[in-house]
Amino acid sequence: MTAVSRDFNVQESTIDYGPLGNDLGYVLRRAQLWVFQDFIRTMTPLDLRPAQYSVLVIIHHNPGLSQIALASALGIERARLVRLLDQLEERKLVERRPAASDRRSHAMHLTPQGERALAGALDLVATHRLACLEEFGGPNNYETLVRLLARFGAPQ
Repeated sequence: MTAVSRDFNVQESTIDYGPLGNDLGYVLRRAQLWVFQDFIRTMTPLDLRPAQYSVLVIIHHNPGLSQIALASALGIERARLVRLLDQLEERKLVERRPAASDRRSHAMHLTPQGERALAGALDLVATHRLACLEEFGGPNNYETLVRLLARFGAPQ
């Protein structure tokens, strides 16, 4: 992937990747690096990382979701999710409320500021998606890639 090589200041023609060029795990990881780097660059005005954005999206679409269900939905360890939620709560983007059914559990909600941040993020995500469409060779390739990867449990 030329774009990833440019990001690492390596001229692709000077490196022999051997069988890695056809290794699914390796090329997926390189693609992930490119996608995440572009996402982070695009989200710079909002200072949102990919995991933080994912948390905001899931909470927005599932207000009142428990922390345990949120961690499960995103495939994040609970301890890591607590750190993410602490960061988002410090920024006043999310709030934990006692769950109606179990006061030992927390129901997650976006604050009004969190809703505004997510709306701004969605605008930036559109820009990021255009960059991905271009990098992956157009909408057909992009949609095919997403559809194939979704077979492995990625959300659709």
